[in-house]
Amino acid sequence: METKIQGRAIIILVVVVACIFGIIGFPKNVKELKDNLHTRIHLGLDLKGGTNLILQVQVEDAVNITSDEALERLKDELKAKNIPYADIEKDDDKTQNPPIHRVLIKGIPQERVADLQAVASSQFSDMWDLARVPGDETSRELVLKASSAVTLRNQALMQAMDTIRRRVDALGVVEPTIAEYGEGDFELVVQLPGVDDPTRVKDIMQSTALLEFKLVQDGPFPSREAALSAHGGVLPPDTELLPGSENGTESWYVLNRIAAVTGRDLTGAEGSHDETGRPDVDFTLNRDGAERFGRVTGANIGKLLAVVLDNHVFTAPVIHGQINDRGQISGGSFTPQSAQDLALVLRSGALPATIKYLSEETVGPSLGADSIRHGVIASIVGLLAVMGFMLVYYRGSGINANVALILNLLILIALMGYIGAVLTLPGIAGVILTVGMGVDSNVLIFERIREELRLGKAVGAAVAAGFDQAFRTIIDTHVTTVVSAAILFAFGTGAIKGFAVTLTIGLIANLFTSVFVSRVIFDYVLSRREKGAELSI
Repeated sequence: METKIQGRAIIILVVVVACIFGIIGFPKNVKELKDNLHTRIHLGLDLKGGTNLILQVQVEDAVNITSDEALERLKDELKAKNIPYADIEKDDDKTQNPPIHRVLIKGIPQERVADLQAVASSQFSDMWDLARVPGDETSRELVLKASSAVTLRNQALMQAMDTIRRRVDALGVVEPTIAEYGEGDFELVVQLPGVDDPTRVKDIMQSTALLEFKLVQDGPFPSREAALSAHGGVLPPDTELLPGSENGTESWYVLNRIAAVTGRDLTGAEGSHDETGRPDVDFTLNRDGAERFGRVTGANIGKLLAVVLDNHVFTAPVIHGQINDRGQISGGSFTPQSAQDLALVLRSGALPATIKYLSEETVGPSLGADSIRHGVIASIVGLLAVMGFMLVYYRGSGINANVALILNLLILIALMGYIGAVLTLPGIAGVILTVGMGVDSNVLIFERIREELRLGKAVGAAVAAGFDQAFRTIIDTHVTTVVSAAILFAFGTGAIKGFAVTLTIGLIANLFTSVFVSRVIFDYVLSRREKGAELSI
């Protein structure tokens, strides 16, 4: 018996030592010890302060890009098949909600309609339907399927969420919360606890970073009016007019509407310096992008190629030679920090659509400190009240319960330190609930022991029966609560997840302390107890 108790005591001692290191880490000096005590437990937005943003993803942008790509692919396919046509243009119906996206093909000879249908069936049938145009036998239209449009919108939302998360993670923000918000409005909630520079983080996160390389058809012009006037007030077909800057002054460019390559063709981007030492961004393209970029640049040597970021011409250098899989973005007013930020945004991927800023709420650290103080006071008062009750009601056995309860909290805090869990205000509520669950387990065991004693069993047999009989009930209650916590974690927001995490860790720790540690303490007391003496319970 003594050997069995010693072996279990060693296990408990190892757990206690591991918990101490979980709380203080492995400090090399006193200063590091103090720092670890303050930083091992990460605080959430409601405790540490930070920024809460509500953003709306403009998902129709992603659908429009797909529609543009389909239009260009269709032109290429008809050209390759020698199918004549008068015109191809987008013919979206924006009066509907959501809009209906269509590509109108005009002037198809009657004898070639079957060939057009074959092209549509082989190249576009996965997302588009080819339909007749009422009253015009020489026209057909590609109509984006409703199911495909829904998929594109949902994918844009998920991709925007992933892109924002990669950007925020790359900046080192600890445990941000990025989740869907609202019902069906394609909104996101972004919580950034304790950011050092919220303005910079918000700018990087909200930047669409839609990188496009487009051939310049004309310009630069000193004003929008001058650009339009040069073309008789009407832009050439398949072109667009975008603003930019030339030597620090506003300028306007007439560009091809369809980009040669886009940010989706990037495989990497790094902040660097050009041959003169000025900051720039080096980028690399995937195989398909490199092939298209090489074909475009090789066929347009001597012309201007605009680097367009978020519909703004960042720079428009002359193409001096064919560019394939590597290039540079330079010529702008880069600082080392802005070059690194742009590379980070491009590297994390372009947002599939623009995002609209809806609201911002700043939680100050003073509010967090106030929340922590009240939460800690509530926890301490609750703990002392429970411990006092256990001592009064269960006498000597109450000490057993209180030791198990303190160890339960020690394990909970240590595990949160090890896994880097974030403590939120609901998380503190989870800690308090854990105290209640821990006491509940001891009450079940102690009351069962009392019943066995009233039935006339010996003290040792009553203790053994009490633990054995109560164990099944404790397992049932803990498993059902853990399942509920898992559902909260799966479907809840950041704060609710914090509650679920602390509650789950506390419940697991409680199984160890109430069943294993408390039993070892009882066995030790019984081994030192005089024969015939009553158990203080």
